[in-house]
Amino acid sequence: MGGGTRRTPPRLVTRALVASFLTVALVLGAVFGVLSVTVRDRVRQTVADNLASAQQVFTGVEARRQREMHATVATLAENPTLKAALDTWLTERKGASAATLEQLLATVQREANKIADRVSADVLAVTDHDDRIVASAGRFAAEWPRGGALAGVSGPGGRAVVMGQGLYQVVSVPLLLEDATIGSLHLGTALDARYARELAALSRGQAAIIRNGIVLASTLDAPVSAALSALGDGPIGAQVVQLANESWALQPLSQIDDVRFVALASIDAAARGQTAAAMVNLAWIGLGGVSLAMLGSIWLARTLTTPINDLSQSMTDMAAAERVGDPLQPSGSSRELDQLTETFNSLMRSVAAAEAEAEATYLGAVRALAAALDARDPYTAGHSERVSALSVAIGHELALDADAMETLRLGALLHDVGKIGVPDEVLRKPGALTAAEFDAIKAHPSAGARILRSIPFLAPHIPIVELHHERMDGRGYPYGLMGDSIPPAARIVHVADAFDAMTSARAYRPGRLPGEAIAELRRCAGTDFDGEAVEALVAALPRLAGAPPPLDPAVFQWAPRSRVSA
Repeated sequence: MGGGTRRTPPRLVTRALVASFLTVALVLGAVFGVLSVTVRDRVRQTVADNLASAQQVFTGVEARRQREMHATVATLAENPTLKAALDTWLTERKGASAATLEQLLATVQREANKIADRVSADVLAVTDHDDRIVASAGRFAAEWPRGGALAGVSGPGGRAVVMGQGLYQVVSVPLLLEDATIGSLHLGTALDARYARELAALSRGQAAIIRNGIVLASTLDAPVSAALSALGDGPIGAQVVQLANESWALQPLSQIDDVRFVALASIDAAARGQTAAAMVNLAWIGLGGVSLAMLGSIWLARTLTTPINDLSQSMTDMAAAERVGDPLQPSGSSRELDQLTETFNSLMRSVAAAEAEAEATYLGAVRALAAALDARDPYTAGHSERVSALSVAIGHELALDADAMETLRLGALLHDVGKIGVPDEVLRKPGALTAAEFDAIKAHPSAGARILRSIPFLAPHIPIVELHHERMDGRGYPYGLMGDSIPPAARIVHVADAFDAMTSARAYRPGRLPGEAIAELRRCAGTDFDGEAVEALVAALPRLAGAPPPLDPAVFQWAPRSRVSA
């Protein structure tokens, strides 16, 4: 044949090393590329979701703040000394001397100063029935000079008012004396950089106050703020915009007249930080992978490449199919590999047993805690178990997934854990509760949340425990959340808890029939209760009772419970 020498194939070690290095390099390169795109997309979505969540929180906080401001101004407007001083000035200003008028105005000013000191307002102003400023107080009183006009400010809701060089959110109420309006009292909040910082703290990002397309105050850098102003006065919705060569997620928070409040977060800044951290970690992983690949390739190429690959493939198949209970079959290639296979099988059996035992212990601890709470009061026996069963039935009707059902079941079981801190004399009191005692009862959701925060595996159940007494109309506790801002699971437990409370006997009255309780739940649907959860409970009750409608009260063997449903 020819006289040429036969080409010597490379050693198996060399092949393994080359293949390992090329594979690791290609994988790392692909991961680096995919990671950059994936991190940016995820960061974009995360930033947008965080801002949307912040908008919901801000809406609730702002609504509560508006109510509090209106209540505060209404209370301040009842100040008899202020009204008397203003009425005296109005009555005598045409015929009195300049010195007398100055004294009367000084009296009004003193009262305004006293009120402003009590409420720590940015500005507080008193106007006559012609909407002319008679007196002003607060840290921005200089912007509100005597005699200045405040026409069009009075009326329901807050107003945006420009005074001097500043912009203010103003809440106004009339000053009434014997059913006659003698003027108005105005409480103003400066919409300045400090207010923008407060918005930023609520939104966990950046914030801006915009009027007619111009940024009046913000926490943004000057170039970004200028770019935001350049967008103009068009409609602002949740969107991604380019500001100063960066991508920003923009979320409107609220609007007063022509003043808009928006939250922003830099997608590029967030992506840079996360991408850099991921790349550093990936670089270390890559370096370690290359080193291990070199050492492992030499060893595997000599003796164990095929058997170990077979064993590794078996493990991979087991993990992919989630068949941790199926043992691996020994390969027969070596005693060491067979022993490794048996050790792995033994480990998997131990893991499966440990998982089952941990789950049983976890469920037992939850049930024991709920039973211990119910045992404090003979009227609460079985309440937590019943609320859990009712909540799960509602969840089935609403087609919740398995994870959500498990969270709902255990969260409902623990919903009253905070009552562990309520004194027995309050929890077991047979008569009506005092205001202070009812406040102690109302503290149990927050107390329960504090307890669960110290137990990491109970974290998914905290929203149920903390928010199961919130109402759809915002009149619940502890935070006064409204509508969809209340988690669905908490709304479900609220309905189940109320149904069990109404159909259970209390110390001073028998329990209601299920039909009566359903009628009450439906009557309060949309205000106190979530209507969808109420109807899901109605649909589930016949199955729970084991009898078709009309419901037979005898099948609901509810045990007595306390007269406290809070």
